[in-house]
Amino acid sequence: MALPATAETVRAFRERLGLPGLVDVHTHFMPDRVMRKVWDYFDAAGPLTGVTWPITYRHEEEQRVALLREFGVRAFTSMLYPHKPAMAAWLNAWAEDFAARTPDCLHTATFFPEEDAAAYTARAVERGARVFKAHLQVGAYNPNDTLLDPVWGLLAEAGIPVVIHCGSGPVAGPHTGPGPVARLLARHPRLALIIAHMGMPEYAEFLDLADRYPEVRLDTTMAFTDFSEQFSGFPPRDLGRLAGLGDRILLGTDFPNIPYPYEHQLEALERLGLGDDWLRAVCHDNGARLFSLLG
Repeated sequence: MALPATAETVRAFRERLGLPGLVDVHTHFMPDRVMRKVWDYFDAAGPLTGVTWPITYRHEEEQRVALLREFGVRAFTSMLYPHKPAMAAWLNAWAEDFAARTPDCLHTATFFPEEDAAAYTARAVERGARVFKAHLQVGAYNPNDTLLDPVWGLLAEAGIPVVIHCGSGPVAGPHTGPGPVARLLARHPRLALIIAHMGMPEYAEFLDLADRYPEVRLDTTMAFTDFSEQFSGFPPRDLGRLAGLGDRILLGTDFPNIPYPYEHQLEALERLGLGDDWLRAVCHDNGARLFSLLG
């Protein structure tokens, strides 16, 4: 495993590829007390998953933002998510403020199946939200809950991407796996879903959905790394499919909640051997195009 990431190491990766920066669609910034509860969860991940999960970047918010900038990340997100009702609107207010004071953060929002979900989602869109986060594992909700129907309809119509943790890794939930998402897309085929973690461990099934629906994308978060390959390896037979979907795969890292240095995600992508053009698209161009950052 590499030593803790340095700006020089990541800069060398970018310079070799001729990239102006990285676009990381899966990074976490949350209210401090919520982030610390998330870290507590990962501190206990050993008993939950059988795998020790140290947090490499357990720093204060200002230092975490500074690190991403040092790494040359030109755009990132504040992925945050509720685990119960009456939480999402408050998180959205915090995320709006964070984006206002952090111009390189894409304004992020979230939702939960509850009576006012449509109203606060519409409000977030009106106030400039550019990406949403849905976490089916932590939230333990069905994406096909009727309370969410107007939410999905609004986001599909607006073309706003939703990063959705729907795979069954690291621990399966009552509504994880490809089935619920397949039913959701059958009703809302224009949804711009970004399947977090490449759909780990149901990689092939989520690649199937990307084949079927042109607005479905996948992010690389933790996939292909030494850590994930221990318990949820990507099937070698599907490497060719990654090449074929090269315009719809986006860099994601899970920073700061990763048990290895930031650069390791980049190394893991490079060693797939899919070529420099593929790496350029995944690490910058696809995200820049999706969020209109080109130019």
